[in-house]
Amino acid sequence: MSAAIGHLTRGTSGPRTGQLTEPRWIQIILILVTLGFLGLFLFVPLAAVFTEAFRKGWSVYVAAIGEPVALAAIRLTLLAAAIAVPFNLIFGVAASWCIAKFEFMGKNILITLIDLPFAVSPVISGLIYILLFGAQGVFGDWLQAHHVQIVFAVPGIVLATTFVTFPFVARELIPVMQSTGTDQEEAALVLGANGWQTFFKVTLPSVKWGLLYGVILCNARAMGEFGAVSVVSGHIRGVTNTIPLHVEILYNEYNFAAAFAVASLLAFLALITLAAKTYVEHQFQKSSAVIPVDS
Repeated sequence: MSAAIGHLTRGTSGPRTGQLTEPRWIQIILILVTLGFLGLFLFVPLAAVFTEAFRKGWSVYVAAIGEPVALAAIRLTLLAAAIAVPFNLIFGVAASWCIAKFEFMGKNILITLIDLPFAVSPVISGLIYILLFGAQGVFGDWLQAHHVQIVFAVPGIVLATTFVTFPFVARELIPVMQSTGTDQEEAALVLGANGWQTFFKVTLPSVKWGLLYGVILCNARAMGEFGAVSVVSGHIRGVTNTIPLHVEILYNEYNFAAAFAVASLLAFLALITLAAKTYVEHQFQKSSAVIPVDS
C-alpha cells in the first residue's frame, strides 16, 4: 500500500506537460481530419467568395460596391451595429456585475434569460416584433395613430439586431468577473474610493480584455445578422436592406458578380474579427497568466 501511495505521489508531484500519449499516427489522423474540415467548410468557401468577387475585374467590383443601394445597405448595417453594440455593452456590464458580484432572488432566471437569443431562432425573434409593432400587432393601432414606424423601418432593424446580439458581451464578462472576485473592490472601498472610482479604476481594468472580446463578437454578429432583420425590414431597397439582405437580393436576381462583391465585405469583416479576436485572446491570456511560486 505504501509503495502504491509513493508511486502516486511521485506521479503527481512532477511537472505536467499537458500532452497526451496517443500514438503518433492517431495524432496525425486527428490533425488531418481537423484541417480537412477547416478546408472544406472555411477556407474553400472563403476563397470562392473572393474569387467570384474579383472574377470580372476590379472595375466591376468597385462599381458593385459603389452602387447607391449598396452604399445605403452598408450605411444601414453600420448604423444598426453602432446603436446595438453600445446598448449591449451597457446591458452586458450591468448584467455581469449583478450576476458576478451579488446574490439575489431570480439570479438563475436572469442567467437563463440572457441565453434566450441563443435558443430562439432569429426568424422567430423577428416575428415577435412584427406581432408587437406591426400594423396588426399589439401596439399597431397606437403606433399608427402617433405616426411611429417600427417594423419595416430602421427602429425595427435596430431592435432585432439588439435582441439577437445582447448575450455576447454579458456571456464573456460573467466568468471573467466571477474569477476576479470582490477582493479588489472591497480594498478600494476601504481605502476611500467611491462606487464610480472603484468601477472605472479597479473593476473595468481587470475585465477590459473580456469586455473587448465580447464587443468584437457582438459587432460581428450585428453586422452579419440575417434572419431577424429579414423579417422586420420589409426588403425595401435603399431604405431597409442591410448588407446580408442586399446580397440575397442580388443573388436572387442572378447578379452574381455584384452579390459576391458585396459579400466579400462581410468576408473582410470576418477576417478582421478573427484577427482582433486572436489578439484579444492573446492579451487576455497574458494578463490572466499565473506566475508559479517556488515552494
